Amino acid sequence: MDKSRLEKLLVPLDGSPMAESALPLVGQLARATKATVTLIHVVEKHPPNKIHGQRHLTSSAQAADYLRAIASSDFLEGVDVDFHVHEAGVRDVSQSLSDHTEELNQDLVVMCTHGSSGLRGILYGSIAQQIISFGNVPVLLVNPSSTIAEYAFRDFLVPLDGNPDHEQSVAYASMLAKLCGATIHLLIAIPQFGTMSGEMTPANKLLPGTTTKMMDMIVPDAERYLGQLQRKIESEGIEVLSSTSRDKPDLAIPKTAKRIKADLIILATHGKKGAGAFWNGSVTPKINKSSKIPLLLVPVTE
Repeated sequence: MDKSRLEKLLVPLDGSPMAESALPLVGQLARATKATVTLIHVVEKHPPNKIHGQRHLTSSAQAADYLRAIASSDFLEGVDVDFHVHEAGVRDVSQSLSDHTEELNQDLVVMCTHGSSGLRGILYGSIAQQIISFGNVPVLLVNPSSTIAEYAFRDFLVPLDGNPDHEQSVAYASMLAKLCGATIHLLIAIPQFGTMSGEMTPANKLLPGTTTKMMDMIVPDAERYLGQLQRKIESEGIEVLSSTSRDKPDLAIPKTAKRIKADLIILATHGKKGAGAFWNGSVTPKINKSSKIPLLLVPVTE
């Protein structure tokens, strides 16, 4: 998959209204970028008829009829849509979906953050995180409780932490901004004393004075770093804004997204399964839980 393009969207559906909540965004993104859409259902081994009271597809024939109907829905009007049913029952839905992103040469997987059966509990140890860990296709998560009626794709928030690897989210955001005519907002969160977590916690507790001075000294460096990135992106003809915050990242990101009225939050992720990874074990699931804004996870590759 080529992360420098966005021509094909893969949309997993399991028959539940919850999973279908991604469709309004899918249609609007496809129209904005002129991408094609492939609806997919992976038949599970011994699937139940319902999960948590919601409908669940149990056969390939049922799935084909369902996807055919969805393909002609108003949400996807004006979009080039096809569908695919993986008929052989599988135990590992996430592995099968990852395989299909390769086989069908897809550029982005779009799915809701909570659904039934295979789409239930989408983050960490679940389908979205596993798709990223299996391959290098980005995943766009849509909150089913979102009240957004129309996704304009005009303002993208790209949080960074100074790690060059995470700048891969900037490259992806730039590609998408060109397609949509969007503005990119860069953000670095530099926590103040008493609010840090993860690897900084021991130093925070043992050397509070030193930690405070260290974090204060980081601010000018962060601003210079953002300035350099901003100028680089602007040279591509993209409008860019940047800011720093003294809140923890999991607080700064949703607050900034709300302030700038972001359509999309774009984060780099290593796809690690353990809770020890800063972006994966702490920040991303908290953002997903606290914000209703769509979250696009860009897997970091070597």
